[in-house]
Amino acid sequence: MATKFQLCNEPIVPVGCHAWNKARDQLAMSPNNNEVHILSFKGGKFTKLHVLKEHGQRVTGIDWAPESNRIVTCASDRNAYVWNQVGDVWKPTLVILRINRAATCCKWSPNEDKFAVGSGSRLISICYFEEENDWWVAKHIKKPIRSTILCLDWHPNNVLIAAGSSDFSARVFSGYVKTQDEKPGPTVWGKKMPFGACMAEFISSPNSGGWVHDVSFSADGDRLAFVSHDCSISVVENNQLTRTLSRDLPFRCCSWLTDSSLVVAGHSNVPVRYEYTGGALSLVGPLDKPEVKKKVGMSAMDKFRQLDTKGTSDTSKTDTALNTTHQNSIVELVIIGGDKSNVEGFSTVGVDGKLVLWDMSKLK
Repeated sequence: MATKFQLCNEPIVPVGCHAWNKARDQLAMSPNNNEVHILSFKGGKFTKLHVLKEHGQRVTGIDWAPESNRIVTCASDRNAYVWNQVGDVWKPTLVILRINRAATCCKWSPNEDKFAVGSGSRLISICYFEEENDWWVAKHIKKPIRSTILCLDWHPNNVLIAAGSSDFSARVFSGYVKTQDEKPGPTVWGKKMPFGACMAEFISSPNSGGWVHDVSFSADGDRLAFVSHDCSISVVENNQLTRTLSRDLPFRCCSWLTDSSLVVAGHSNVPVRYEYTGGALSLVGPLDKPEVKKKVGMSAMDKFRQLDTKGTSDTSKTDTALNTTHQNSIVELVIIGGDKSNVEGFSTVGVDGKLVLWDMSKLK
């Protein structure tokens, strides 16, 4: 079952990114500009509470830390801010990113003691707080990145981080910061994890390839899923890449639903479920199943009247709605219930200005 909300009304403005607080009663979103809107969600309605205006250009990433209740945002102005709520006011703290291109995405680590920011500077900034100077500083992961970082996802161990970029590659790096992290134990991605080490690298396609739009670690961190602009869905397990091509348009986002299934969504406007079992990916089908409208009997005169109406210059009377919940590309997907081992619900936002809540218990 899907519940949709029109966050940006006429003129319709795309929703670029969004994040929920722990209680899921507040939403942070950006209406495709330099602002971040904090909305209250009660009784099935959204009410605007705050507008954060520190950024100078379009906001490209938002993430809300559930336990510490801090928001991190990044934007095309090459800046990132950490927002802390003091009373009824959200106060920003500048992050020293040291990048010379737009920031593209940001993600809190599982322990919420650091976060990562991707950018067009062909690097990942691993940011942590320096109490001595009372600011957030960054260490850079650079090699072997050859183009813009488009997406990020943290491993459950709070050290490894997956990144997808426009050089057609998905990689796993070590984000180990000695002053912040305990020495990590061995994982399927490797044993030694010095900062910046590239633990694994995978190309979306050996022949053509495509920008890697999103990456997602499984709940245990042993598998990595990613989607690319060549319409492919890939899963890596035990350093083995399983890849399948979709007949749909390219996907923009992905997430694990259980240990053996994932959801992808993008330019086809609908979330699609895939199963991963026995080292193989198989299509289950779309999760968006709109109700079929019953055909109403229409007289010949009524048909002529309808055709005459659609032939007028008043295009507002012409039905151009798609038979999908989202009316344009889905750009982001966020889990709002359960975790990656058993997702109970997720939200999506898109170019149509809509936010849609998907209840997995009613979609199975």
